[in-house]
Amino acid sequence: MSILDIALFIAIISIWGIMIVNVILTIAGYIYYLNWTNTPAPQLKNETPFVSIMVPAHNEGIVIVKTVQSLLAFDYPADKYEIIVINDNSNDNSAELLKTLQQVNPDRNLKVINTDAVNGGKGKSNALNIGLKKAKGSVISIYDADNTPEHGALRYLVAELMGHDEYGAVIGKFRTRNKNASILTRFINIETLSFQWMAQAGRQQLFHLGTIPGTNYVIRRELIEKVGGWDEKALAEDTEISFQIYGLGYLIKFQPLAVTWEQEPQTMDVWFHQRTRWVKGNIYVVLKNFKKLFTKAGRHIRFDLVYFASIYFLLLTSLILSDIIFVLSVAGITHSTLTGFSNELWFVAILSFIVTTFITITTEKGEMKISNLFMIVAMYLIYSQMWLAVALYGMVGYVREQIFHKEAKWYKTKRYK
Repeated sequence: MSILDIALFIAIISIWGIMIVNVILTIAGYIYYLNWTNTPAPQLKNETPFVSIMVPAHNEGIVIVKTVQSLLAFDYPADKYEIIVINDNSNDNSAELLKTLQQVNPDRNLKVINTDAVNGGKGKSNALNIGLKKAKGSVISIYDADNTPEHGALRYLVAELMGHDEYGAVIGKFRTRNKNASILTRFINIETLSFQWMAQAGRQQLFHLGTIPGTNYVIRRELIEKVGGWDEKALAEDTEISFQIYGLGYLIKFQPLAVTWEQEPQTMDVWFHQRTRWVKGNIYVVLKNFKKLFTKAGRHIRFDLVYFASIYFLLLTSLILSDIIFVLSVAGITHSTLTGFSNELWFVAILSFIVTTFITITTEKGEMKISNLFMIVAMYLIYSQMWLAVALYGMVGYVREQIFHKEAKWYKTKRYK
């Protein structure tokens, strides 16, 4: 075999190894779904803890009123929770809108913290740490400023948390509120459903693992304080705090009954910036915690460390390598004896992606339709390649920031009416 053949063979094995893992996760996720449908909803029993709901918000005037109103409408006892909006160095009309909400709801425990350029405007983690200092609850709940959770979401999350001492946090499910706004949001809708019933539910079924998604979750306050709050260098503060929870010996539970609806990027530029931040953030978390892979303390996160490292390093490199070899072969510059074999595997990979993704969306009412089947095919051909570009751009950006000692900047996702 030539060096080219060896390189292509390694790339094929790497890509297929990760794909097989994802197929296994999908099957496990579907089993989790079937078991969950036959499980009674969690109920608050003897203890109803006081919950502090924190909402970090920077220039969120377009969506913040609807979000706060949905939080006020929870069926959780009104005297058992507070809402803390961290209006983080905003220069829009957020402060005025929030003040009006306080005046309209004088009997509700709604607090607003207005920060400035000195103590605020430094990203989500910094805003959460500011809010934590004012929070009274023994349980902390986080919602993004574009969320409209369903009435029972908080109750389900807290009931699950309080019913199991081994849980450090409980995460809910998020749905795409503006899924019909564009082709991009339709892609994202399928992506989020697939992620939750594959990566979340599948890992939960096999390894009792879950990753905090950044919104619609509850966490024990004592654990946040033990780890010194949210890491302000982490752009993916949700993944980072997840690893910290496992490091303390606790588990994270996925409870699909707790649903929130959120806005997703409707244009390519907004999507690209948001996803680039995710890539940089997850690379930071993987590298920060990678040494734990070889320690007893990191036993709970070994799978996630290997999985995330494989996705962002091994898979990315393998896909780029295989694409380069394919282009060179088509151009007649070089030739690999494995090209035909690679093409056959590529066809099987497409089929596997379509089948497993369609299986995951069958878990949601109204999503099992022919139009979504065509969208999944388009996702493989278009959206997956977009993700490849984002991952490469994010990795290069992360390396550049480390070399030139630049501080990673938090990108504010654009909102829509």
